[in-house]
This record gives sequence, C-alpha cells and structure tokens, in this order.
Amino acid sequence: MSLLEVKNIRKSFGKTEVLKGIDFSMEKGDVVAIIGSSGSGKTTLLRCLNFLETPDVGTISLNGKAIFDAESHTKTSDEEIRQNRLHFGLVFQSFNLFPQYNVKRNLTLAAELLETEKIKKGTSQYKSKKEAVEAISKNADVLLSEVGLSEKALAYPCELSGGQQQRVAIARALALEPDVLCFDEPTSALDPELTGEVLKVIRELKNAGKTMIVVTHEMEFAKNVSDTIIYMADGVIEEAGAPEELFENPKSDKLKAFLKSSFEKI
Repeated sequence: MSLLEVKNIRKSFGKTEVLKGIDFSMEKGDVVAIIGSSGSGKTTLLRCLNFLETPDVGTISLNGKAIFDAESHTKTSDEEIRQNRLHFGLVFQSFNLFPQYNVKRNLTLAAELLETEKIKKGTSQYKSKKEAVEAISKNADVLLSEVGLSEKALAYPCELSGGQQQRVAIARALALEPDVLCFDEPTSALDPELTGEVLKVIRELKNAGKTMIVVTHEMEFAKNVSDTIIYMADGVIEEAGAPEELFENPKSDKLKAFLKSSFEKI
C-alpha cells in the first residue's frame, strides 16, 4: 500500500485551469522531486497537498485512507482540515519565520499550541502542559542540532543568513512530525554559496528515511537525491520515472527542451 496516493487532482483559478488531472503515488521513505518551468503547476500542487488550496476535483489518500475527496469536501469540518494538514509539513521559498520570536520559539510554538488543545480534549500523550512543554523543548534542541544550528537557538531570524533561516524553517516543519515533508523551491531565495548547506540537510533527511516531495530547479540535486522525478508542464505530469530514465533518456520533447535549457544554465 502506498503511503500517499493522489488521484485526478484538478484546480482552476477563475477560467485558468492550473492543474489538469494529477495522478501519482509514493511509498514511505521515498523522495519525489518535481521539476518543470514556472507556471507548470508545481507550487499549486504542493499547496493542494497541504490544504492551502482546495482542489476542484480529485482525491488525496494517506495510508489507504482518503483525507480529501472533492465530492464531499463541503461536508469536511475546519477541525478535520486542520488535522489532515498535520500530515504534511511545508517549507516555503521565503522561510516565513516569525520575526518576533527567537529560533527555538519558532520551533516550539505550533507544537505547544497543538498539545495544549490535545490536553484539553484528553488525547495528548502528555499528562500536563508542563510535561508537554519540556518534551517539545527537548525535541526542538534535537532538531536544531540535526540542522547544525544549536548555537543559534536564542538568535532572531534577522540575525541569521538566508541559509540558516531556511534550515530553521526545515526544523520547524519537522517539529510536528509530518508524514510527508514538502519543499517549495527551498533554495530559490538563497545566494549560490548558501544553497549547499540547505541541500546537505535535505540529503541527510533522505538518509534518515524521511518521506519528501521537493519542488526544485536544482537539476543535479534532483538527479542525485530523488527516487522518482515528476516533470510537470502546462498543468499535467508530462513524464515521470526514475532519475536515470528521465535525465538520460527523456521521451517527451518538452522534457528534452527543459533539460537542455536547465543544464545550459549550470
């Protein structure tokens, strides 16, 4: 059984159909890289998976259970949507850290709010808020160590480089223990010399068995790290397969032209 299964996802904005029937699945521990030109629908797909946009048609299933069905979505409560959103973590292009909080507070805030709500409902694994806060604090320390930023726990986002801010954003996404971690062009806002430190963290997450979807323009990175490449063009999956297949023997003329253009820029 696939961990994630996406069927016939369609999304329009006004009269513009951005996603025209997206189908793919992935197993636990897989890394899927999504490549394609600007406007191909990559970011919209990620936003649909994270319930930041609502597909007009289609289903999203996790571990065999449908967590989104466009036909019955109007009957889904806000609480159910919030719970379903927790299955996915999203790392944005522009970091989106809370500037008024230090690094560690950026990691612990959402987790504390979530556990406080669970404690009130009697569904938390912790007996008290104090116990929850202590555990969340320890987990934040571990995550900061994993992304190489233990010494920046009390720093504020404005005191960090772009690469450091993005690593904090990755740690923050991991703090809620999502089933699937999504990246939307995680290095696009970084200077070239800072890109490597973020890609290194993503490689380490792959080695740790994290399930990830990475929208990226870093072709060599996609080729070396992903288990599957999805090439999107004009709102559809034009071609998908193992990295060596797509990069060494692309079948689609659109993919051939895209790869030629991408590697000429390197």
